[in-house]
Amino acid sequence: MLMKEYRICMPLTVDEYRIGQLYMISKHSCEQSGGGEGVEVVKNEMDIHPLHGQGQLTEKRIYLNSKLPSWAKAFVPRFFYVTEKAWNFYPYTITEYSVSFLPKFTIRIETRFENNNGDNSNVFGDTPTPAMNVSFLDILSDPIPEKHYKESEDLSLWQSSKTGRGPLGEGWREDHKPVMCSYKRVQCSFEVYGFQTRTEEFIHKNIQDILLVGHRQAVAWIDEWHGLSLEEVREFEQAMQEKTNSKVKASQNNAGPAAAPRPVFSRSISVTDERSLKKMGVTTVAMSDPSLSSGPKSPVRLNSTPE
Repeated sequence: MLMKEYRICMPLTVDEYRIGQLYMISKHSCEQSGGGEGVEVVKNEMDIHPLHGQGQLTEKRIYLNSKLPSWAKAFVPRFFYVTEKAWNFYPYTITEYSVSFLPKFTIRIETRFENNNGDNSNVFGDTPTPAMNVSFLDILSDPIPEKHYKESEDLSLWQSSKTGRGPLGEGWREDHKPVMCSYKRVQCSFEVYGFQTRTEEFIHKNIQDILLVGHRQAVAWIDEWHGLSLEEVREFEQAMQEKTNSKVKASQNNAGPAAAPRPVFSRSISVTDERSLKKMGVTTVAMSDPSLSSGPKSPVRLNSTPE
Protein backbone atom coordinates (compact mmCIF):
# COMPACT_ATOMS: atom_id res chain seq x y z
CA MET A 1 0.00 0.00 0.00
CA LEU A 2 1.27 3.45 -0.94
CA MET A 3 0.08 6.27 1.35
CA LYS A 4 0.61 9.98 0.81
CA GLU A 5 -0.85 13.15 2.27
CA TYR A 6 -1.54 16.03 -0.10
CA ARG A 7 -2.08 19.61 1.07
CA ILE A 8 -3.70 22.03 -1.36
CA CYS A 9 -4.23 25.64 -0.31
CA MET A 10 -6.79 28.01 -1.82
CA PRO A 11 -7.59 31.74 -1.37
CA LEU A 12 -10.96 30.86 0.15
CA THR A 13 -12.54 30.17 3.53
CA VAL A 14 -13.77 26.74 4.58
CA ASP A 15 -17.37 28.04 4.66
CA GLU A 16 -17.03 29.41 1.11
CA TYR A 17 -15.56 26.18 -0.19
CA ARG A 18 -18.53 24.16 1.02
CA ILE A 19 -20.46 25.79 -1.83
CA GLY A 20 -17.52 25.98 -4.22
CA GLN A 21 -16.69 22.29 -3.88
CA LEU A 22 -20.21 21.15 -4.76
CA TYR A 23 -20.36 23.53 -7.72
CA MET A 24 -16.90 22.57 -9.01
CA ILE A 25 -17.43 18.80 -8.79
CA SER A 26 -20.78 18.99 -10.61
CA LYS A 27 -19.56 21.24 -13.41
CA HIS A 28 -16.22 19.42 -13.81
CA SER A 29 -17.94 16.02 -14.03
CA CYS A 30 -20.26 17.28 -16.75
CA GLU A 31 -17.38 18.81 -18.74
CA GLN A 32 -15.36 15.58 -18.58
CA SER A 33 -18.23 13.31 -19.66
CA GLY A 34 -18.84 12.19 -23.21
CA GLY A 35 -17.54 9.76 -25.81
CA GLY A 36 -18.68 6.81 -23.73
CA GLU A 37 -16.70 7.97 -20.71
CA GLY A 38 -17.26 10.24 -17.77
CA VAL A 39 -19.14 10.20 -14.48
CA GLU A 40 -22.56 8.65 -13.92
CA VAL A 41 -24.26 9.51 -10.62
CA VAL A 42 -26.02 6.44 -9.20
CA LYS A 43 -26.96 7.74 -5.75
CA ASN A 44 -26.99 11.10 -3.96
CA GLU A 45 -28.84 11.12 -0.66
CA MET A 46 -28.71 12.08 3.00
CA ASP A 47 -26.86 9.69 5.29
CA ILE A 48 -26.36 9.32 9.04
CA HIS A 49 -22.96 8.09 10.20
CA PRO A 50 -22.63 6.67 13.75
CA LEU A 51 -19.43 8.66 14.33
CA HIS A 52 -19.64 11.71 12.07
CA GLY A 53 -23.38 12.40 12.21
CA GLN A 54 -25.49 13.70 9.32
CA GLY A 55 -23.94 13.95 5.90
CA GLN A 56 -24.41 13.24 2.21
CA LEU A 57 -23.72 9.88 0.55
CA THR A 58 -22.99 9.77 -3.18
CA GLU A 59 -22.21 6.79 -5.39
CA LYS A 60 -20.82 7.27 -8.89
CA ARG A 61 -19.56 5.16 -11.77
CA ILE A 62 -16.49 6.59 -13.47
CA TYR A 63 -15.88 5.33 -17.02
CA LEU A 64 -12.27 5.97 -18.03
CA ASN A 65 -10.83 3.18 -20.20
CA SER A 66 -9.06 5.50 -22.64
CA LYS A 67 -7.18 7.13 -19.77
CA LEU A 68 -5.41 3.89 -18.86
CA PRO A 69 -1.76 3.26 -19.83
CA SER A 70 -1.23 0.63 -22.52
CA TRP A 71 0.15 -1.94 -20.08
CA ALA A 72 -3.04 -1.74 -17.98
CA LYS A 73 -5.38 -2.02 -20.97
CA ALA A 74 -3.96 -5.49 -21.60
CA PHE A 75 -5.84 -7.01 -18.67
CA VAL A 76 -9.02 -4.96 -18.22
CA PRO A 77 -12.31 -5.12 -20.18
CA ARG A 78 -12.78 -2.75 -23.12
CA PHE A 79 -15.49 -0.91 -21.17
CA PHE A 80 -15.35 -0.77 -17.42
CA TYR A 81 -16.05 1.61 -14.58
CA VAL A 82 -14.62 2.51 -11.21
CA THR A 83 -17.16 2.77 -8.38
CA GLU A 84 -16.80 5.85 -6.20
CA LYS A 85 -18.54 6.08 -2.84
CA ALA A 86 -18.22 9.35 -0.94
CA TRP A 87 -19.47 10.37 2.49
CA ASN A 88 -19.51 14.14 2.92
CA PHE A 89 -19.54 15.24 6.56
CA TYR A 90 -18.17 18.66 5.77
CA PRO A 91 -15.51 19.75 6.68
CA TYR A 92 -14.52 16.04 6.79
CA THR A 93 -15.10 13.62 3.91
CA ILE A 94 -14.32 9.99 3.08
CA THR A 95 -14.07 8.72 -0.50
CA GLU A 96 -13.48 5.12 -1.57
CA TYR A 97 -12.86 3.66 -5.02
CA SER A 98 -13.16 0.05 -6.14
CA VAL A 99 -13.38 -2.08 -9.30
CA SER A 100 -15.62 -5.13 -9.15
CA PHE A 101 -13.36 -7.44 -11.16
CA LEU A 102 -10.18 -6.37 -9.30
CA PRO A 103 -10.80 -7.21 -5.63
CA LYS A 104 -7.17 -6.39 -4.75
CA PHE A 105 -7.57 -2.77 -5.90
CA THR A 106 -8.66 -0.07 -3.44
CA ILE A 107 -8.25 3.67 -3.00
CA ARG A 108 -9.33 5.48 0.17
CA ILE A 109 -9.14 9.26 0.55
CA GLU A 110 -9.77 11.07 3.82
CA THR A 111 -10.14 14.84 3.54
CA ARG A 112 -10.29 17.58 6.13
CA PHE A 113 -10.60 21.30 5.41
CA GLU A 114 -9.15 23.96 7.74
CA ASN A 115 -8.65 27.72 7.67
CA ASN A 116 -4.84 27.72 7.60
CA ASN A 117 -2.01 27.47 5.09
CA GLY A 118 -1.30 23.77 5.54
CA ASP A 119 0.74 23.96 8.73
CA ASN A 120 -1.25 21.40 10.76
CA SER A 121 1.02 18.34 11.01
CA ASN A 122 -1.65 16.09 12.54
CA VAL A 123 -4.90 17.28 11.02
CA PHE A 124 -6.55 13.83 11.24
CA GLY A 125 -5.85 13.53 14.96
CA ASP A 126 -4.28 10.08 14.95
CA THR A 127 -0.77 9.37 13.67
CA PRO A 128 1.01 12.27 11.93
CA THR A 129 1.95 11.53 8.33
CA PRO A 130 5.75 11.19 7.95
CA ALA A 131 7.20 14.32 6.37
CA MET A 132 8.59 12.31 3.45
CA ASN A 133 5.00 11.31 2.53
CA VAL A 134 3.58 14.88 2.65
CA SER A 135 3.33 16.85 -0.60
CA PHE A 136 2.16 20.45 -1.00
CA LEU A 137 0.39 20.99 -4.33
CA ASP A 138 0.47 24.59 -5.54
CA ILE A 139 -2.58 25.54 -7.62
CA LEU A 140 -0.63 28.52 -9.00
CA SER A 141 2.67 27.06 -10.17
CA ASP A 142 2.53 23.25 -10.25
CA PRO A 143 2.19 21.89 -13.81
CA ILE A 144 -1.03 20.26 -15.00
CA PRO A 145 -1.63 18.16 -18.16
CA GLU A 146 -1.60 20.45 -21.20
CA LYS A 147 -5.07 19.29 -22.27
CA HIS A 148 -6.53 20.72 -19.03
CA TYR A 149 -4.92 24.15 -19.30
CA LYS A 150 -7.26 27.09 -19.90
CA GLU A 151 -6.20 30.71 -19.75
CA SER A 152 -9.42 31.55 -17.89
CA GLU A 153 -8.33 29.13 -15.14
CA ASP A 154 -4.73 30.37 -14.93
CA LEU A 155 -4.56 31.82 -11.42
CA SER A 156 -1.63 34.09 -12.30
CA LEU A 157 -4.10 35.91 -14.59
CA TRP A 158 -7.33 35.35 -12.66
CA GLN A 159 -9.20 38.09 -10.86
CA SER A 160 -12.58 37.82 -9.18
CA SER A 161 -14.99 40.68 -9.81
CA LYS A 162 -17.22 39.58 -6.92
CA THR A 163 -14.55 39.24 -4.23
CA GLY A 164 -11.69 41.36 -5.59
CA ARG A 165 -9.27 38.48 -5.10
CA GLY A 166 -6.47 37.62 -7.49
CA PRO A 167 -4.31 37.30 -9.36
CA LEU A 168 -2.10 35.07 -7.24
CA GLY A 169 1.64 35.71 -7.06
CA GLU A 170 4.68 33.81 -5.88
CA GLY A 171 4.51 33.01 -2.15
CA TRP A 172 0.78 33.73 -2.00
CA ARG A 173 0.17 30.86 0.44
CA GLU A 174 2.16 32.62 3.16
CA ASP A 175 0.46 36.01 3.17
CA HIS A 176 -2.89 35.79 1.34
CA LYS A 177 -6.07 36.42 3.34
CA PRO A 178 -8.23 34.42 3.37
CA VAL A 179 -6.43 31.10 2.97
CA MET A 180 -7.60 27.56 3.62
CA CYS A 181 -6.11 24.11 3.14
CA SER A 182 -7.54 20.89 1.78
CA TYR A 183 -5.73 18.05 3.56
CA LYS A 184 -6.05 14.70 1.75
CA ARG A 185 -4.68 11.42 3.06
CA VAL A 186 -4.64 9.01 0.13
CA GLN A 187 -4.13 5.28 0.57
CA CYS A 188 -3.76 3.28 -2.64
CA SER A 189 -3.42 -0.49 -2.86
CA PHE A 190 -3.11 -2.80 -5.86
CA GLU A 191 -1.72 -6.08 -4.54
CA VAL A 192 -0.97 -7.89 -7.77
CA TYR A 193 2.50 -9.31 -8.30
CA GLY A 194 4.40 -7.53 -11.06
CA PHE A 195 1.97 -4.61 -11.27
CA GLN A 196 1.73 -3.22 -7.73
CA THR A 197 4.45 -0.56 -7.69
CA ARG A 198 3.87 1.03 -11.07
CA THR A 199 0.08 0.86 -10.72
CA GLU A 200 0.12 2.59 -7.33
CA GLU A 201 2.56 5.23 -8.62
CA PHE A 202 0.43 5.75 -11.75
CA ILE A 203 -2.69 6.22 -9.62
CA HIS A 204 -1.01 8.73 -7.30
CA LYS A 205 0.27 10.73 -10.30
CA ASN A 206 -3.26 10.91 -11.72
CA ILE A 207 -4.70 11.85 -8.32
CA GLN A 208 -2.26 14.75 -8.12
CA ASP A 209 -3.35 15.99 -11.56
CA ILE A 210 -7.04 15.67 -10.62
CA LEU A 211 -6.53 17.54 -7.33
CA LEU A 212 -4.63 20.37 -9.01
CA VAL A 213 -7.18 20.82 -11.81
CA GLY A 214 -10.20 20.59 -9.49
CA HIS A 215 -8.92 23.04 -6.89
CA ARG A 216 -7.78 25.51 -9.58
CA GLN A 217 -11.25 25.40 -11.10
CA ALA A 218 -12.98 25.92 -7.75
CA VAL A 219 -11.05 29.18 -7.38
CA ALA A 220 -11.24 30.30 -11.02
CA TRP A 221 -15.01 29.76 -11.10
CA ILE A 222 -15.66 31.68 -7.86
CA ASP A 223 -17.75 34.37 -9.58
CA GLU A 224 -20.13 31.64 -10.78
CA TRP A 225 -20.83 30.17 -7.35
CA HIS A 226 -19.97 32.83 -4.76
CA GLY A 227 -23.14 33.99 -3.00
CA LEU A 228 -25.18 30.86 -3.76
CA SER A 229 -27.01 29.25 -0.85
CA LEU A 230 -26.62 25.55 -0.06
CA GLU A 231 -30.12 24.93 -1.42
CA GLU A 232 -29.29 26.75 -4.68
CA VAL A 233 -26.05 24.84 -5.24
CA ARG A 234 -27.86 21.55 -4.53
CA GLU A 235 -30.38 22.46 -7.26
CA PHE A 236 -27.47 23.16 -9.63
CA GLU A 237 -25.88 19.86 -8.61
CA GLN A 238 -29.09 17.95 -9.42
CA ALA A 239 -29.41 19.61 -12.82
CA MET A 240 -25.77 18.86 -13.69
CA GLN A 241 -26.11 15.24 -12.57
CA GLU A 242 -29.08 14.70 -14.86
CA LYS A 243 -27.22 16.31 -17.77
CA THR A 244 -24.04 14.31 -17.07
CA ASN A 245 -25.88 10.99 -16.83
CA SER A 246 -27.63 11.69 -20.13
CA LYS A 247 -24.32 12.49 -21.85
CA VAL A 248 -22.67 9.28 -20.61
CA LYS A 249 -25.59 7.02 -21.54
CA ALA A 250 -26.16 8.65 -24.93
CA SER A 251 -22.51 8.34 -25.96
CA GLN A 252 -22.41 4.70 -24.84
CA ASN A 253 -25.54 3.91 -26.87
CA ASN A 254 -23.94 5.55 -29.91
CA ALA A 255 -20.58 3.83 -29.47
CA GLY A 256 -21.04 1.88 -32.72
CA PRO A 257 -22.81 -1.10 -34.30
CA ALA A 258 -23.53 -4.00 -32.03
CA ALA A 259 -20.98 -6.80 -32.15
CA ALA A 260 -21.76 -10.49 -31.85
CA PRO A 261 -23.73 -11.20 -28.66
CA ARG A 262 -21.46 -11.29 -25.63
CA PRO A 263 -21.34 -9.76 -22.15
CA VAL A 264 -20.72 -6.03 -22.54
CA PHE A 265 -17.99 -5.97 -19.89
CA SER A 266 -16.30 -9.26 -20.79
CA ARG A 267 -12.77 -9.79 -22.01
CA SER A 268 -10.78 -13.00 -22.20
CA ILE A 269 -7.21 -12.70 -20.96
CA SER A 270 -4.35 -15.17 -20.85
CA VAL A 271 -2.23 -15.78 -17.78
CA THR A 272 0.34 -18.54 -17.56
CA ASP A 273 0.84 -18.38 -13.78
CA GLU A 274 -2.23 -19.60 -11.88
CA ARG A 275 -0.74 -18.41 -8.59
CA SER A 276 -0.78 -14.85 -9.91
CA LEU A 277 -4.49 -15.22 -10.61
CA LYS A 278 -5.18 -16.37 -7.08
CA LYS A 279 -3.33 -13.30 -5.75
CA MET A 280 -5.76 -11.19 -7.81
CA GLY A 281 -8.67 -12.96 -6.10
CA VAL A 282 -9.74 -14.63 -9.36
CA THR A 283 -10.82 -18.26 -9.61
CA THR A 284 -9.71 -19.90 -12.84
CA VAL A 285 -12.01 -22.03 -14.95
CA ALA A 286 -11.65 -25.80 -14.83
CA MET A 287 -9.08 -27.10 -17.29
CA SER A 288 -9.08 -30.43 -19.07
CA ASP A 289 -6.48 -33.00 -18.07
CA PRO A 290 -3.29 -32.01 -19.92
CA SER A 291 -2.26 -35.66 -20.11
CA LEU A 292 -5.02 -36.21 -22.67
CA SER A 293 -3.27 -33.99 -25.18
CA SER A 294 0.14 -34.49 -26.73
CA GLY A 295 0.47 -30.82 -27.60
CA PRO A 296 2.08 -28.10 -25.43
CA LYS A 297 0.24 -26.77 -22.41
CA SER A 298 -2.07 -23.87 -23.11
CA PRO A 299 -2.05 -20.89 -20.78
CA VAL A 300 -4.83 -20.68 -18.21
CA ARG A 301 -7.71 -18.55 -19.56
CA LEU A 302 -10.40 -16.74 -17.70
CA ASN A 303 -13.15 -14.25 -18.31
CA SER A 304 -13.08 -11.10 -16.19
CA THR A 305 -16.63 -9.78 -15.99
CA PRO A 306 -17.59 -7.04 -13.53
CA GLU A 307 -20.92 -7.12 -11.83
